[in-house]
Amino acid sequence: MNTDPESTAPVSVDALYAEADDWHVNAGGQTIHAKRIPGRWRTIKWAMASVWLIYLLGPYLRWDDRQAVLFDIPNRQYHLFSVTVLPQDFWMLSLLLLFFAILLAVMTALVGRVWCGFFCFQTVWTDVFTWIEERLEGPPAARRKLDAAPMSREKLKLRAIKHGLWLLIGFLTGFSFVAWFTDAPTLWWTFFTGQANGAAYVTVALFTAGTYVLAGFLREQTCFWLCPYARIQGVMLDRSTIVPTYDERRGEPRGRVKREDEGERTTGDCVDCNQCVAVCPTGVDIRRGQQEGCITCALCLDACDQVMDKVGRPRGLIRYASLDELEGRRTSPLWLRPRVWVYVLILGLSLSGILYGLTSLDPLELRVLHERAPLFVLQSDGSIQNKYTLKILNKTHEPLAVTIRATGHESLTLAGAEQPIATAPGGVTPATVFVRIPRQALEAEQQPIVFRIEAERTTGEPAVTERESVFVGPRPRSD
Repeated sequence: MNTDPESTAPVSVDALYAEADDWHVNAGGQTIHAKRIPGRWRTIKWAMASVWLIYLLGPYLRWDDRQAVLFDIPNRQYHLFSVTVLPQDFWMLSLLLLFFAILLAVMTALVGRVWCGFFCFQTVWTDVFTWIEERLEGPPAARRKLDAAPMSREKLKLRAIKHGLWLLIGFLTGFSFVAWFTDAPTLWWTFFTGQANGAAYVTVALFTAGTYVLAGFLREQTCFWLCPYARIQGVMLDRSTIVPTYDERRGEPRGRVKREDEGERTTGDCVDCNQCVAVCPTGVDIRRGQQEGCITCALCLDACDQVMDKVGRPRGLIRYASLDELEGRRTSPLWLRPRVWVYVLILGLSLSGILYGLTSLDPLELRVLHERAPLFVLQSDGSIQNKYTLKILNKTHEPLAVTIRATGHESLTLAGAEQPIATAPGGVTPATVFVRIPRQALEAEQQPIVFRIEAERTTGEPAVTERESVFVGPRPRSD
């Protein structure tokens, strides 16, 4: 056994250098021009990306002569079709954020970074930008050649068109964002006539520049260095997580296709064509295992399956699989994993709370404030009077005439509410009322009473809500 350090050191250092070269990560020094090929996962990717059409077109959906979904920040209202959510009901926002946070964790734990590969706006917008780039400048080899070529009239024309389209998409991205916070058709007029709010111009400019830079230039570098999700997703995976995986047992040793009998072949199924790397939008080699740059877009599956079809070998050399499956361990179905049921329970509770909140929103809300000084007043007729300030919140988008009633004692009389109270949409209307009860009719120092407000909406639907309060009087006389 050779233990001479001088003879082993160069070999060890060479191995370290070789490993460092092998695990090189693109830090932005070169532009990745991924090859675009059709396939099942490419089709699924486009279908999932089409969800973002809701973001672009949603503000133009109308409901009852107004925008169906509108975040009206100046008036502190959120309109969701026929439901109006006010700041008092924003506890539902916490449940909504919890729902999406747990949903993201569920997806990552089960199928890896499927959000990054199929839904993330950075991935989708970059995909659209590179699609435009390919249509104008050609396939990856032609684009690399154009990058290296000196500036010419043709190159300038192609680049001008490309960057113009990129900026247009960036503008539409920012404009669509602003349109969720104001009436969209009106925004088109006010924006281009200089009458829009200054915040609208600043927001559109920031979104235009951000989209142009992130999707047009940074691209995969955003996923590598700017996105925190890429950093934490590693701790959210386990041995049972299903991710795009290279079957090393089947594929190694790699070897190019040769004219020989299949039974005499000494290499694995991988023909070392590097198509899986060529189609990867982040430039990683899936054959090196799960990496930070893999966004689980599954485009390498399409590339490998097409190559396997051409060479007459079974598909699935690169496929969605877990580490347990690749190592031949026993795998449990999703519905038999305790963690899945815990996630489903939390998601179900969050969603149930959101649905309950949306379906149980009262069009009117009532707060009752009892006068503290004095607590009661003895009237000349011998009755006891309490003063109350009612805060009536109209959650609808229409003015309502509200009638006030009070119950709780058979001898109770209500003053100051003889006429309906006019309430403005989305606003709080105060009303001062007086409740009187004959002193001899009081049975205790404090008597519970209930205020009830009623109104009729333009649709004929009644709006009713109640609030309990207390009537305070002197200590009853003892006979």
